[in-house]
Amino acid sequence: MLKVLFIDDQPAVRTALETLFEVHDLPAVSVSSPDEALDLLATEDIGAVVQDMNFAQENTSGAEGTALFRRIRALDPDMPVLLMTAWTALEAAVALIKEGAADYMAKPWDDDKLIRTVKHLVSIRSLSQENRRLRAQGSRARRTLAEKHDLCGIIYASPQMHEAVRLAASIAPSDVPVLVTGPNGSGKEKLAEIIQANSRRRDKPFVRVNVGALPENLFEAELFGAEVGAFTGATKLRVGRFEAADGGTLFLDELGTLPLAAQAKLLRVLQTGEFERLGSSTTRKANVRIISATNVDLPRAIAAGQFREDLYFRLNVIEVYLPPLADRPDDILPLAEHFVARYAAKESKGLMKLGNDAQAALAGHDWPGNVRELQNRLQRAVLVEASDTITAGDLGLPAGGGRSEAVARPTPGAGAPRAATGSAPATPPGLASADAATDGERATIQEALRTPIGLDRACDEAQLASDQHDQVVQRDHADRFTLGVHDRQASHARRP
Repeated sequence: MLKVLFIDDQPAVRTALETLFEVHDLPAVSVSSPDEALDLLATEDIGAVVQDMNFAQENTSGAEGTALFRRIRALDPDMPVLLMTAWTALEAAVALIKEGAADYMAKPWDDDKLIRTVKHLVSIRSLSQENRRLRAQGSRARRTLAEKHDLCGIIYASPQMHEAVRLAASIAPSDVPVLVTGPNGSGKEKLAEIIQANSRRRDKPFVRVNVGALPENLFEAELFGAEVGAFTGATKLRVGRFEAADGGTLFLDELGTLPLAAQAKLLRVLQTGEFERLGSSTTRKANVRIISATNVDLPRAIAAGQFREDLYFRLNVIEVYLPPLADRPDDILPLAEHFVARYAAKESKGLMKLGNDAQAALAGHDWPGNVRELQNRLQRAVLVEASDTITAGDLGLPAGGGRSEAVARPTPGAGAPRAATGSAPATPPGLASADAATDGERATIQEALRTPIGLDRACDEAQLASDQHDQVVQRDHADRFTLGVHDRQASHARRP
């Protein structure tokens, strides 16, 4: 467990603090001088620092505490520091809040308040360390995957997306049909490209067709081809998509919108590999691998009599599910930075960046349109922004984040794809519903942290028990809590 480091020149104060924290089962170590403290920070696993502002009886200005705090920040910028101060050093302590100190507390201190505050600081530190460890682990896993496979330039950072990409790359060498499910705009076609690029058919045709956009009366002509005179206006031979993709891969997008009559015709070709051009009696064969994609809940469509069960099982040997962008927030900023760089270069605007308010707005938006919406907003922002910094206003989003008033996020389960039996889901079962159940709690805590009430009061303000608080924090990641603390520091900075 992480230790708390006390720095105070008075032995009685150090003894009192050590006893207090021992009673509350919090490991602590104390030193009397700044030099000793810095030596310990370099060798021990410290979770939070509680430091005095003065270390000599004749000095009451707080200058020594200020110098120590700045040395700690230089050594470890993320270390939470709680300042213990008498009234004579209060101004110096408030000034250090603006520089990144977590909080300050006057002497003599309130035991309960001190314990609560330090516990929160240690929890944040622990979660921050775990977050960094997981990010480093994820980064190594992504690099390893990219070294082994052609990932077609896909941009992602979330574990959910990594699992989907890993599964796609691993099943690519096989010729089995793959069904890619997920909401519109989540990146299903990009995943199909990765499967094709890592398959044995990578050098063969990759033919894309949006079957949902095909008129029912032209379905056969588009997929199987048509002879001259097969229908009115057929003045030249038309090669169908199956024939064009022979030896390669055929990507059938928007599969869930296919009419039942067309489904029966498609099933026959998938079963036998044989088809006839419209207007011809000659049977032809095509050797193609099928990758299909849909945002429709096909099992529900089967139950409603809108989709053939035999076609579903023919296409869904392996299912790869792409979660909505809102369920993989780690992907938002990397994708946004990628789109900014792409469109800034395209428009010859030089280097552009996302402002802090823009980053907060991106993180707080629901993204009902997923990656497609993100791309659209960033392209617009690059075009309208005259400076090198994109703001929340350029994105058309509220500066503090939050839901878009123009569009509501779809209700979970309405058209949401179900993970296929036997295929690894991109997110653990039940995770989405558990997160949704605590959105209000998490928002309350974040709002509490954005006001200058002190870390120790954040949970009380949110009316959560300590164990509930820990669960919410873990789901919301340490970096979000850190953002809340930084917002709180900014609030201190605005005080007169």
